[in-house]
Order: sequence, then structure tokens, then C-alpha cells
Amino acid sequence: MKVGERRTQGGWDQIVESEPHLVAPGAEWRSELYRVAVSQFTSAADVLGLEDEVRARLLEPRRSLVVNFPVRRDDGSVVSYTGYRVQHTLTMGPLKGGIRYGPGVSLGECAALAMWMTLKCALLGLPFGGAKGGVRVDPTRLSVGEMERLTRRYASELFPIIGPDRDIPAPDMATGEREMAWFMDTYSQQVGHSVPEIVTGKPIVLGGTEGRDIATGLGVVFVLEDVLRGRRESLEGKRVVVQGFGNVGSVVARECSERGAKIVGVSDVSTGIADPDGLDLGKVFAWVGEHRYLRDMPGVEHVGRTNILEVSCDVLVPAALERQITADNADRIDAGLVIEAANGPTTPEADHILRERGIEVVADVLANAGGVTVSYFEWVQDQQKYSWDGEAIIARLRLQLQEALARVYQARQRYDVDWRVAAQAVAIERVAQASRARTIYP
Repeated sequence: MKVGERRTQGGWDQIVESEPHLVAPGAEWRSELYRVAVSQFTSAADVLGLEDEVRARLLEPRRSLVVNFPVRRDDGSVVSYTGYRVQHTLTMGPLKGGIRYGPGVSLGECAALAMWMTLKCALLGLPFGGAKGGVRVDPTRLSVGEMERLTRRYASELFPIIGPDRDIPAPDMATGEREMAWFMDTYSQQVGHSVPEIVTGKPIVLGGTEGRDIATGLGVVFVLEDVLRGRRESLEGKRVVVQGFGNVGSVVARECSERGAKIVGVSDVSTGIADPDGLDLGKVFAWVGEHRYLRDMPGVEHVGRTNILEVSCDVLVPAALERQITADNADRIDAGLVIEAANGPTTPEADHILRERGIEVVADVLANAGGVTVSYFEWVQDQQKYSWDGEAIIARLRLQLQEALARVYQARQRYDVDWRVAAQAVAIERVAQASRARTIYP
């Protein structure tokens, strides 16, 4: 028997043939959301004619960490939680990506979001690779003390792979400046001195930056305004529906209203509310401020939190979770334009249906890149120990988004493709160039 023939022996052939998904590269993070990310990547890579070697290097996350750790509850009991951190590419510079808490957080979800973060940073010209992490937990069931202990223990578990020049976390779903303060303090205690640049999205007093809390939502509105301007239209008078009324969606709704748009529908995790004549946002914010959720708000039409997507409007802004617009409801979307404030809210099958119906979708990697852009500004300020005022931050954000939008416009014309493929093609080509330049070591 020749030496090479031994590679097909040993009893593994039947397993490989019958269950290839168990031994395929990246089988650990295969998920529906990761399938969506790969499908989108492949469409753009095909347009670019990207070579197989570079595809292989960019499709799979470079590094992942899964941790299980105990947290003591207020009643003295101990509960074990699972946390993740996925680092997509180390080619572009330090890693950047949020930390989310939710009952559906998984390795596959983090892998998909890390890939999108790589593309988002590349599209905006930021010197970062993408990462994403989180803990599988229902944060609404934890007290403040339990949230702090969870956050600090998770930060300690990530200590071996994070750092101000290695991997810089940020807020995401169910986390904010409070959690980032705890995270920063935990890391700083371990190294023995204050390290504000270990995270972004912190309180200003700890090295945060003005505008970070509204950056994602404000960036969505900036992109929306510029897209409409390219269509020779204005935001004023437009009927807007926003799915999700958290940190991002509420900012989008408020900023659109201040620019003359009519907010005809919003939703949160509890319900959706609609009014074809336009909601009174002052009353909506007051109700949520007092009751926390939109549930039971009087004087409005209540619709399902997913049915809000089907309310007739000019601009639909999915600002909630992933995979909200699917093949099941895409044919009922009644909007002239969709702008993705959330990550991955539209599946490839829904993209096809919307495209056939003439509904343009402004992709997430462009539309919601305001958050990571201002996070970059915060990191730079922390590194330099010098801060900019709020007006300078907003001006820099708008310029950065306009330059990215111009690159996407050029790609749309060059390749004759939709917004998503154009945006991802621009980003993939940038990362591919860096990968080719650095080659493979050793």
C-alpha cells in the first residue's frame, strides 16, 4: 500500500460521507444566521470573482472562545452561564465588536455578527477586524447586582484574548455604558492601572465620548437622508415605520420626526403601535419612560411586534433583531425603501422577493455603521488622551458615512448590483487586498 492511500483508511470514511457537517471546517458555528452571512458574502464574492484561497480565509472566523462560568445570585444560589467571543479576522488590525446578553446568544450568532463587523469596518475604512461576543442569559431576570457579577466574571474569562490593541469590546443588545464601566474596571483591576481604551461606549467620565449613545441611530438617519437625496427626495413628509424602540430605534424615530417625517408605527418586544396619521412621539416616549414597554398604551392601534413590518409606509426601518423580514412576510412588506438599522434583519430569500418587487434595501453594513465609527473615535481619543467635542464627533461621523456611501454608489454602478452586494463587495475587496498582502504565515 502506498503511503498516500493510508489517508483514506482507518474507518472514518463512512462518518465523513454520511455526516459531513460534523467534520466540515467551522461546523461548530453553523447556524441559520451564519448561513445568511455566508450567502450574502458569497453573492458579493462572486461579483468580485474572488479567488478560492481568499474566500477560504475570509469565510471562517479566525478564533473563538467559549466559556462556562458561575455567578452567585442574590439569594445565595450559584448559576452557570455560557459566554462567547468570536474573532473573525486578525488581518486588518485590532478586533472590534459588541457584547450582547440574550437567551438566544450562541456561537453561530456571534460568528455571523463578527463577519458582518469585519465588513462594516472595512467599508468605513476603520483599522479593525470584526469580533462579537455575549452571554446566553435573560437579562430581564437579573438584578443590578447580578448583572454586575455576570459582567465582571465574563470580562475576567475573556482576559486572555482581549486588550486595547488586541480586541476592544463595546455595547450591544441589552448592554450599555453601565456594563462597559464594569468591564473596563474589571480589566483595569487585573492589569493594575486604568485602561479606558479596553472598551468603547463607556460613560464620558471614564473616557467615553459624546455622541456614542446615539451614534448608531443617528448614523442610520444620516445614511437615509443621503440615499433619499440621491433619489431627489426628502425625508420631510415621509411615512416611517420603526421596528424596535430601544437605543437605536428610538433615536431613529426621534431624529426622523425632527426632520419632518411622520412616524406611523413603532414596536418593541411587547407590542407594536400604529397610527396612519402619525404617532405623537412625545406621548410615546412619556409612556415608555413610565411603563418601560409600549404594551397597553392607549389611543393607538395595537398590532403584533412583527406585524408592524407590514404597516404601509414610505420607509421601513427594522431596528430590532436578526431575520425579521423573511420569505414568509416579504411579499406583504408595503414600503418604498428598507433601511437596516439592525444586523441581518433580512434573509437572502426575502432580499430576492423585495428586489423582484422593486423595494430597495440599504444594507446593514452601511446603514448601521455609525456605532462602530464613533466607537473608533472614542478608542482614538482614549489612546491619545485627548477628547473632541460633540459637534466635532457628529461632523466626523457624517463625513465618514458619506465617503462610505460614495464608495457603495460607485460599486452599484460598476457591477450593476443592489445595495447589499455593492456594500459587501467594497468591504470584501478591501479585506481581500490586505489578506493578499500579508500572505499566509508560515
